Amino acid sequence: MEVRPRPNLGAFSLPKYVQVFLLLTVCVVIFMVFCTDVMANKSKPVLKIPDDVTGQRSFCTFRQISPEEALEEKAILESIAWPKSPSLPPYYSLKITSHPACSSFTILPRRGGGKWHIGDQLEVMIQIHDYLCRPKKYGGDVLLARLHTPALEAGVAGHVVDHLNGSYSAVFTLLWEGRAEVQVTLVHSSEAVKVLRRLTVQQPDRINFKSVFRSGSKTESTTCNVCLRPSRTPLCNFTDVRTGEPWFCRKPQNLGCESRIDHSKGEFTQNLRLHEERLFVSDVNMKVPILTSGPSDVFVTSNTRDEPNSMLSSVRWTPSGFYYRGAWRSLSGTAVQDFSPEQMTRCLKGKQVHLYGDSTIRQWFEYLNDTLPDIRKFDLHTKKQTGPFMALDHTNNIMVTFRCHGPPIRFGSFMASELRYIANELEGLAGGRDTVIVIGIWSHFSTFPMEVYIRRVMSIRGAVVRLLARAPETLVVIRTANVKALSLYETLTNSDWYSMQRDKALRAVFRGVDVRLVDAWEMTVAHHLPHNLHPEPPIIKNMINVLLSYTCPGQGS
Repeated sequence: MEVRPRPNLGAFSLPKYVQVFLLLTVCVVIFMVFCTDVMANKSKPVLKIPDDVTGQRSFCTFRQISPEEALEEKAILESIAWPKSPSLPPYYSLKITSHPACSSFTILPRRGGGKWHIGDQLEVMIQIHDYLCRPKKYGGDVLLARLHTPALEAGVAGHVVDHLNGSYSAVFTLLWEGRAEVQVTLVHSSEAVKVLRRLTVQQPDRINFKSVFRSGSKTESTTCNVCLRPSRTPLCNFTDVRTGEPWFCRKPQNLGCESRIDHSKGEFTQNLRLHEERLFVSDVNMKVPILTSGPSDVFVTSNTRDEPNSMLSSVRWTPSGFYYRGAWRSLSGTAVQDFSPEQMTRCLKGKQVHLYGDSTIRQWFEYLNDTLPDIRKFDLHTKKQTGPFMALDHTNNIMVTFRCHGPPIRFGSFMASELRYIANELEGLAGGRDTVIVIGIWSHFSTFPMEVYIRRVMSIRGAVVRLLARAPETLVVIRTANVKALSLYETLTNSDWYSMQRDKALRAVFRGVDVRLVDAWEMTVAHHLPHNLHPEPPIIKNMINVLLSYTCPGQGS
């Protein structure tokens, strides 16, 4: 073994005064770096959000956001935090859970007495009971309420207030004359909500995604997600460079990440605990009407000058609109016109309409393509479910396009090269007075922590703000979430409760931005047709009438 002698360091020692000077210099530098770091941290607050608010888990990756956006996100999460209810024991009895057959609602008398008038606020008190018909002592149930008159095809959504003690109020604004009937529906018990919350916290990857990697004759398929559990398998990082939206796939064993060719929905893992499935039974304790303990209707007359409207002291509710004679009437300041196919063409003449989002926005493309008399779908050789699509009316210079949003998206297989983020698409538009943008994104984010959705919408908002800065006359319309029919699978992946939370977050993110809203939530709650993820044609027609009324005020009939 070779042995090398140690060098004689003493031969190279510095004078003592030089050593002292160097030591003082190093101390000053360290002190200055420390002070700079402290000052920097003062302007960037560290936010600690409780796990029970966020549902965040370490194996989910979130888009990086600014300190200002983090504060906004925290405020949104706190504003939509659901009321807490007692924990379910491992072997709980269904008897202690909410039961619509034992629950009831009561119409409260008009404040001040007398007849009900248009403009009055009608209040309904709801009391939830368990299977033993005992009143519950805590809140957290999911309820929907509407007031309707079938003979007039009239309906309006109510506003539900949770009093956190097993009782709730539903408040309605009376908007038409005649007899109006109250309908209250238990969507989910508070116990069911606890299960849905737990699934999002513990199993945000219960729906996974797949990508095929191919090079020559070699083909491999791997799992992809924004929530991938720790593994020794290396990852392919497909995070979008421009938006920072994260997306990962497990790396194939024998192929490179660059060989990815497609994206598709993978498997759904249902992992409920013992007896939890019994909390989600249609016509028993999920989406079931609650009966009244007395009259279920009121008779409304026109208002008179000498009798003021009845006002509730606790809450004043103004819906975004209501149906009358089957037509949606807005209360938000824009008069909704009814557009015939010919009037639709005149409205959209010379315009580009770009639709971005999920299948509920694809419905709008299909409606416009089927209804505009002279428009023809241009064959882009894409799949019916995924698109992208384009339709052209050469005579009237109308173009309508649809493109689905980027992952997560639960569609069938389509090319990875067609995965586009809405924010990036908006950055590529010139905009202007003849450009209409419609955005609808919510359904495919239900299984993920709220941060994933909020940050995606924030990213889109940033692109919208920049678009409006360079082209202020561009019309941007946001379509909200809507209620739907619920099976067990739909509930665990896309429950109305999940949609309700994202709907609230969507409105909060775009509050104060110069965009228009199509309130699909209230338009589906208020309508007499059954709830459906893809609303029925009469509802879609009303939504398109709202869109065109924003585009061409006063041009319909």
